[in-house]
Amino acid sequence: MPQTPGRSLLLVPLLGLLWGFNWPAVRISLTELAPWTLRSGGMTFAGLTLVAIALARGLPLAVPRQQWPRLAIAGFLSIAAFNVLLAFAQLAAPTSRAAILTFTMPIWATILARFILTEPFDRQRLIGLGLGVSGLACLGLPLIASGSLSVGLLYALIASVSWALGTVVSKRWPVDAPAVTIAAWQLLIGGAAAGIGMLAFEGVPVPKLLEPRTVAALSFHILGAQALAYFLWFTVIARLPAGIASLGTLMVPAVGVLGSVLLLSERPTPSDWLGLALVMSASGSIMLPTRREAAA
Repeated sequence: MPQTPGRSLLLVPLLGLLWGFNWPAVRISLTELAPWTLRSGGMTFAGLTLVAIALARGLPLAVPRQQWPRLAIAGFLSIAAFNVLLAFAQLAAPTSRAAILTFTMPIWATILARFILTEPFDRQRLIGLGLGVSGLACLGLPLIASGSLSVGLLYALIASVSWALGTVVSKRWPVDAPAVTIAAWQLLIGGAAAGIGMLAFEGVPVPKLLEPRTVAALSFHILGAQALAYFLWFTVIARLPAGIASLGTLMVPAVGVLGSVLLLSERPTPSDWLGLALVMSASGSIMLPTRREAAA
């Protein structure tokens, strides 16, 4: 892995590409795999990968017993519910629109933090909220007017709020453990929750031969967008300022939409593209540090 900050910067756009192209990869995988099965396998494998990374780095896997409830709640909200809802969202709505709606996550996190953490709204965050509302209007109003608003977009919106609530819960009630350890356990909790859903709604998976396209998409989803991307993410946040690291996540909805155009032959409308630009601007305004925060 690159050790200098300059070389570590190269990992930021790589993260954006991995997580962005994960959107069409998941949609392709869902053509032959049931959603609960896909999410159970993906999250479990990613969690085990982070366990291996923690062990290789000599990091402890133990979590204080009294902090397990908060870890489980945050993991259920920001990992399990988030991933499962997005699988159903992609089955019921265009992947490009689901990706745009999902990345309103920083907007909901800012609103929830105001009421749960009593964090104030500064000028930069108010601008971000205004841009976010405008982006949602660009996406939703044309669909409402044409009567084509689907339940899949509701799933994506609920997933976004769930992730934001899990993030705020983690901030309000932190867990005393390394970040890799927390993420590993939360992914395993998410995998277990999805596994219960799989057994309840889909039954035990029956092995079958998959189309080559599905195999390629599934391999990318599990190995690239889950295992490798999480490893790169923790490498990036350990070596670069948070504001720079967050630029990689700002790329995700744009890459997801472009990937949907290239791989799924979707055709976003002009209002979709405008909504994407507004949502990305809103997330950037909220996520990137202010001058005062950067100085501090």
